Amino acid sequence: MTLRPLGRAVLLIAALAPLTVAACNAGSGSPDPDAPIVVTFEVVDERFKELLTDPADIAIARRLLAGEDAPSIPNGRIIRETGVNAGYGWSLDPNDIEFADVTVEECDGLPSDVETAVVAGDRYCPWAATVIGIDPAP
Repeated sequence: MTLRPLGRAVLLIAALAPLTVAACNAGSGSPDPDAPIVVTFEVVDERFKELLTDPADIAIARRLLAGEDAPSIPNGRIIRETGVNAGYGWSLDPNDIEFADVTVEECDGLPSDVETAVVAGDRYCPWAATVIGIDPAP
């Protein structure tokens, strides 16, 4: 099959269109909705921050911030390094965190309870946590 010059031009435009759109969007300042984020949670009168990397968890955090219904209890494995959780000697493992509707009571508490080992297990799941802020990951 031989293409006429116009047919070749149409194929070339069709082939380059996705690259042009991607290049335009890269400089547009529009954030990638699946890009990692830092979520600020408030638990009673204390706050803590966590890095979220999973697109499903990121979507849930955005829904919660918007006041929409979604599983609202952050449930993650405690690691003894600060990460984005400045002011504490711990954070939640971004590879082992999820949002739940129900969790066991042993992992509930304030962020300061994790710091002082009142929450002594390997998971933290504050039932009263509320998403109060979302920032791009550093």
